[in-house]
Amino acid sequence: MNLKNNISILILLFFCSFSYGQINQYNYKRELQGITTQWHKIILPEEIFGKVSPNLFDIRIYGITASNDTIEASYMLQLKKEKIVDTDVNFKLLNSSYNENGYYFTLEVPTESAINELKLDFTQQNFDWKINLEGSQNQQEWFTIVKDYRILSIKNSETNFQFTKVIVPTSKYRFFRLLIKSDEKPGLSIAKIAHSETTNGNFNKYTIENIKTVQQKEQQLTQLEIDLKSPVPVSSIKINVKDNFDFYRPITIEYLADSIKTEKGWKYQYEFLTLGTINSIEKNEFRFESTILQKLKISIYNHDNKPLTIDTITANGYVHELIVRFTEPATYFLTYGNKNALKPSYDIERFTLKIPNNLIPLNLGKEQTIDKKEVFEKEPLFKNKNWLWAVMVVIILVLGWFSVKMIKSK
Repeated sequence: MNLKNNISILILLFFCSFSYGQINQYNYKRELQGITTQWHKIILPEEIFGKVSPNLFDIRIYGITASNDTIEASYMLQLKKEKIVDTDVNFKLLNSSYNENGYYFTLEVPTESAINELKLDFTQQNFDWKINLEGSQNQQEWFTIVKDYRILSIKNSETNFQFTKVIVPTSKYRFFRLLIKSDEKPGLSIAKIAHSETTNGNFNKYTIENIKTVQQKEQQLTQLEIDLKSPVPVSSIKINVKDNFDFYRPITIEYLADSIKTEKGWKYQYEFLTLGTINSIEKNEFRFESTILQKLKISIYNHDNKPLTIDTITANGYVHELIVRFTEPATYFLTYGNKNALKPSYDIERFTLKIPNNLIPLNLGKEQTIDKKEVFEKEPLFKNKNWLWAVMVVIILVLGWFSVKMIKSK
C-alpha cells in the first residue's frame, strides 16, 4: 500500500469519527415503549415544545441495536388540522321582486345537491341588513331555513369589515327564496351557493396563567399581555367579550419571539401573527400558522369608542403527531434539543399511501438529559480530539510536501 492510499484512509477515518455519536448532538431523550409493528404514531407531549427548535427540525428517532450500533428511524410530522372541502352548487336566479317587507330573490337549484352556505356580495359598501331564507320544492309551499340573519358591511377610513356569508342548516330544496329586509334596493352582484364539509381537527386547549390589560388612552388602544403556562404550539386564539352592544374594532396579535437584557432593563421583541376585526357578530376566533410561544400581545384599536370588557381568552393548538416507520429491532429513543439541526429528509414522505390508517400510539418514557460523554455506537478510532487535530496537521504537511515535489518536478 503506497503513501497516497494511506493518506486517503486517514482522511476517511478523520471524517468518519464525526459521524459517530449522533445522539450526543441532542440534549434530551425519551425511550419509546410498546413497539410491536413496523408502523406506529407518537403524540408529542406539551413539555417538549420549550426544548425543541421553533421549526421542529431537531426531532430525531434513534435506536440502539444489540450490537451497540446507532440507527435512525424515519418519521413524518403531522398537525391534526381540520379539513374543509367547499363544493359550489350551480343555480339560476329566476326573479327578483319587492314589497313592504323588502327585496326578494328566488334561486333555482337544478340538481339534488344539499347546501349549507350562501355567499353574497353587494355593490354597496356600507349596510346593516337582516335576511330570511326559505326553501321549497314547488314554489307553492315555503319553509323557513333561517330568519333575521344579520349581514353587515362597513368601509371607512378606520374600518374595512364585511360579514356576508350565511351559514344555514344543511338543506335540500329545488328552490330558495332570499328576503333582504332593506329600504334601498340591494345591489346583489354575486351570489354563490355551496356545500361545505368540515372534518374536525384535534386540538389542545392550553392553560393561560395570567392576562394583563393595559389601556393606552392617548393611543386609543387596549393591549392584552397573555402568559401561558409553558411554551406550546398555538394556532388559534378565541376572545370572548362581555359587552352586549355592537362593536367592530381592528385587532393585531403578536407573540414574544426574543428578549434582550440591556442596561435599562429587558427589551422584548414581538413578531406578527395575524390581524383582523373583533366584532359583535362573529365568534372572534383568530387563526394563524402554528407557532411555538409562551407570551402573546393582543392590541385592540378602539378609536373614539369605549374600551371593550374582555371576558375570557382561550388558546388552542393542533395536536402534533409523528408517523414512524421502524425497520430494525432496537431500543428506540425520541431525541430533541439541537438548535443547529437541519430538517431531516425521509423517503416515507413520498409514499404516504402506503402508511396504514390505524396506527398504535407509543408510550414515552420519562425525559432524560443526554450525557455528552455518552457514546452509543462503537468507539471511534481517535477518542481524544487532540489526536484528530494532530492527524490533520500531519495530513496537511504531507499533502504540502507532495505539492512542492510535483511543482519542482515540472
